[in-house]
Amino acid sequence: MSMTPTYKSDLQIAQEATMKKIMDIAGQLDLMDDEVEPYGHYKAKLSLNVLNRLHKKEDGKVILVTAINPTPAGEGKSTVTVGLGQALNRLGKKAIIAIREPSLGPVMGIKGGAAGGGYSQVIPMEDINLHFTGDFHAITAANNALAAFIDNHIHQGNELRIDTRKISWKRVVDMNDRALRQVVIGLGGPVQGVPREDGFDITVASEIMAVFCLAADMQDLKNRLARIVVAYNMDDKPVTAADLGVQGALTLLLKDALKPNLVQTLEHTPAIIHGGPFANIAHGCNSVIATKMAAKLGEYVVTEAGFGADLGAEKFLDIKARMSGIKPEAVVIVATIRALKMHGGVEKNHLAIENVEALKAGITNLQKHIETIEAFGLPFVVAINRFVTDTEQEVDALLSWCKAHHAPVALTEVWEKGGEGGMELAEKVLESIDKGKNGFAPIYDTSSSIETKVETIAKVVYGADGVEFSPKAKKQMIQFEKFGWDHLPICMAKTQYSLSDDQTKLGRPSGFTITIREFRPSIGAGFLVALTGAIMTMPGLPKKPSALNMDVDESGRAIGIF
Repeated sequence: MSMTPTYKSDLQIAQEATMKKIMDIAGQLDLMDDEVEPYGHYKAKLSLNVLNRLHKKEDGKVILVTAINPTPAGEGKSTVTVGLGQALNRLGKKAIIAIREPSLGPVMGIKGGAAGGGYSQVIPMEDINLHFTGDFHAITAANNALAAFIDNHIHQGNELRIDTRKISWKRVVDMNDRALRQVVIGLGGPVQGVPREDGFDITVASEIMAVFCLAADMQDLKNRLARIVVAYNMDDKPVTAADLGVQGALTLLLKDALKPNLVQTLEHTPAIIHGGPFANIAHGCNSVIATKMAAKLGEYVVTEAGFGADLGAEKFLDIKARMSGIKPEAVVIVATIRALKMHGGVEKNHLAIENVEALKAGITNLQKHIETIEAFGLPFVVAINRFVTDTEQEVDALLSWCKAHHAPVALTEVWEKGGEGGMELAEKVLESIDKGKNGFAPIYDTSSSIETKVETIAKVVYGADGVEFSPKAKKQMIQFEKFGWDHLPICMAKTQYSLSDDQTKLGRPSGFTITIREFRPSIGAGFLVALTGAIMTMPGLPKKPSALNMDVDESGRAIGIF
């Protein structure tokens, strides 16, 4: 009688791991003692002086990990990122992982923990998924301080003549809380301030998060904070944080958070975790400072961008890489047979049943993401993140498709086997880099019109027929051109579940248009956010959030974080 194997939870694996002291991990890197600030035994902040000291050192090679459009079946992009870093170290390469910090809202909502999985995790997992070193709290504090300064300025006489009906700056909280999407503040009489409508976004959707993650150094952070547009005055001209004179105070609140965080994987590979903007709302990449520091400290940097290549990878390549000068050497596109079957029409509760025809139908989603990466001129490797329910016929069908389409591919089993399960992938990635066929370039020129840039992304990356702009969006494009903002890159806010702006259209939809309902200027970050469909900047919690399974035992050990 065959027994179904039982697997330990990610949290159980993480808690049973033997961690090295963080100074030992730092000792593997080219770091001075005074450049490492321990936060307890297993976490540390890295001084920004590292970048100054090593500025002449040749950068390590950056490998970007992306994926197909996510489904409830799971793709394991973070797990593959960690596993690939571990595998490269097993091959004798000095590899560092650079990824985002998780947001409390999704951790306690529907997603659960976000630190990799199985034997390809970053640890201490429960710290990373909860308060970590306080970066998100600092960003929340800076965002809400700016909101307080705006309302105080109005209460104290409104010297800048801010139109209280045109305040664009919202408050934030790092939790999925739909009840805060629209609120009224200042009620209770003159002592309580000026009544007006307001609202909350989730912290990771704050422009300060984007500014934080795109800043090159402390001065650049201050300059970007100064440029943030918070409102418009009675003459319909933008009002900035610099007009309020508060950029110095905001920088002060963020000065320690700006230092990247050093932790380790289960196999003691160094991992730098820093920043975490959502990819369906913001630009979905860890901080420029963290990625650049990892490139100075390692031969290879394995980093990821959120969700599928239509969101995270596009923004990494068109926004982050363009602004920072980072040049990726290769891209890994993660896919699972389970998710491809969902894109081929299979319901979630039927995924364990072999269905080669559905798999073949769903491969069109993978094919589109391959074409997108090719459009950027980058070499790639498809990583098939293998699950125990995948049958040999299904695996053979996907491998055969990749071979027929000349797509380099590797089976990975990094969840179950750690770095050992990613050796083939690591070798294929190194092979693709060594071939030197890298013609990386963003897909649009920033000097193009706003309309042209949006249409280029929609057509080249999503496969749309075109773009429809609402009357509000059309009016904004004219206004933004007057302000000189039309030269900025575009950050698309779109559902992650579909290539289109309709989350129900899985696979590779065709014959659709993308609808832009409005733009939001992120002048400090240096891009314009284009909101499509019904995308929201404050998520809600599901009927049964992951938090219902979370607890802590008498000794203080976490329970139920995925």
